Amino acid sequence: MKKLTQRIDRERLLLGIAAPLLAIVAALVVTALVILATGKNPGSAFSDMLTYGSASDSQVYILNKATTYYLAGVAVAIGFRMNLFNIGVDGQYRIAAFFAAVLGGALTVPGWIAIPLIILCAMATGALWAAIAGILKVTRGVSEVISTIMLNSIATAIIAFLLQPGKLAELQSGGTVISTTPLPKSSYFFSIDTGPAGVLWGFIVIAVLVGVAYWFVLGRTKFGFDLRTVGQSESAATASGVSVKKMVATSMVISGAVAGLIGMPTLLNDSHQFSNDFPSGIGFTGIAIALLGRNNPVGIALGALLWGFLERTTNHLEFEGYDKEILGVIQGVIVLCVVIAYEVVRRYGLKRQQQRVGAELAAQAAAPTLKQEVA
Repeated sequence: MKKLTQRIDRERLLLGIAAPLLAIVAALVVTALVILATGKNPGSAFSDMLTYGSASDSQVYILNKATTYYLAGVAVAIGFRMNLFNIGVDGQYRIAAFFAAVLGGALTVPGWIAIPLIILCAMATGALWAAIAGILKVTRGVSEVISTIMLNSIATAIIAFLLQPGKLAELQSGGTVISTTPLPKSSYFFSIDTGPAGVLWGFIVIAVLVGVAYWFVLGRTKFGFDLRTVGQSESAATASGVSVKKMVATSMVISGAVAGLIGMPTLLNDSHQFSNDFPSGIGFTGIAIALLGRNNPVGIALGALLWGFLERTTNHLEFEGYDKEILGVIQGVIVLCVVIAYEVVRRYGLKRQQQRVGAELAAQAAAPTLKQEVA
């Protein structure tokens, strides 16, 4: 029995390693073929990407981008663990960042008070916006996919309506930029000056804390167990006394609260105001990163770093004469390869498990017959 357990654990370990390796190899092969189809040398492209991506300034850029992407990935993953597809993360973080910027520009209190208030405002706004979809789902059975898509459009319309001079915005930079009132310097989040490499955003510390909280709550608490149970089987959760509707609504609220943090690195460490050029589409990037990381906090972190690396290096490739669309192709290929590779490995692992169980049952059935023959 001990030997069997050791073999099973070894096989699980090998399967766990095989999935990402298969995905990486497949992604590299497909990407190389795409670059080759454009008439370029894929070997030179990969070499340029590694060289440029390993530079110190690129590393700082990647970490800053990964901070935002990681928060987006965690926000989406919370919904995924509940079998909820929260497509509304993009609208949730943008409307949260907007109202947080409005509040921050109006505050005249010291920074140690203003910064927590801005962050709490963003989290509360994101949670309330996501709660609308959660309530619609548990009370009217409205699909969260449909409701969050519509809420994205509504959030965009609300921001466009309020982001006007005379409402919650003002003209900046000689009347060419419309933005909220800039945050006072006392409300800037701390940054780390790395010299020639640039400035590392201090909000990366908050992102790490969010990842630790995500791991602890989902993996080490009863609430996390109930959440995962509902995601895997609503009937089993109901039979064990878990309120499925309550868990669905709560999960959407928590996902929205984390989504509210996505815009904070940009607001508190970079732009210090909300304007029409505030980053958009990060919520959809979070979906890809959550898929890459398999909803695991460490996996999401690796996915966020990979996304930042690809964004940095493929933008550089454009200056080297490569087609600018390569970034989108590479990102799409990687996501597809990861999803397919993990599914192939999962099915193979399931098949191997069924074979082992069948062999054990056959051995147990044959044992009494063998004893009778001996007797």
